[in-house]
Amino acid sequence: MKSIWYKPANVEYLNQISKGTMVDFLGISFIEIGDDYLKATMPVTEKTKQPMGILHGGANVVLAETLASIAAMGVLNTETHYSVGLDINANHIRSVSEGIVTGITKPLHLGRTTQVWSIDIFNEKGSLTCTSRMTAAVIERKKV
Repeated sequence: MKSIWYKPANVEYLNQISKGTMVDFLGISFIEIGDDYLKATMPVTEKTKQPMGILHGGANVVLAETLASIAAMGVLNTETHYSVGLDINANHIRSVSEGIVTGITKPLHLGRTTQVWSIDIFNEKGSLTCTSRMTAAVIERKKV
């Protein structure tokens, strides 16, 4: 399979550029880049839980949008184009009260002006806990 990425990247770089951001604050860590996917983990801690003691749905969405947004930029020549999120939705399927969740994003559509990414989040047992979809706009950088 041919890689979808515009240029080679590594998880160390992605984790480094996330320092001091919400990604870092929530403990999200990029762990794997495949030919057509990006994978990250997030701990279920007091920072990511809702008052009922389970993973907050918004934390799921932060993990999902983080994965899809980074992936959306990774398929572009960032000297000529950039992407911005247009829409994201999430279906919370199973609650998680402890451990680590793992998200994986894959493209559904990589177009000239839009991209659509699927993001699935799993608990440590491998059960699907959330599924999400993000649409990004691809924007041409203005020439100066």
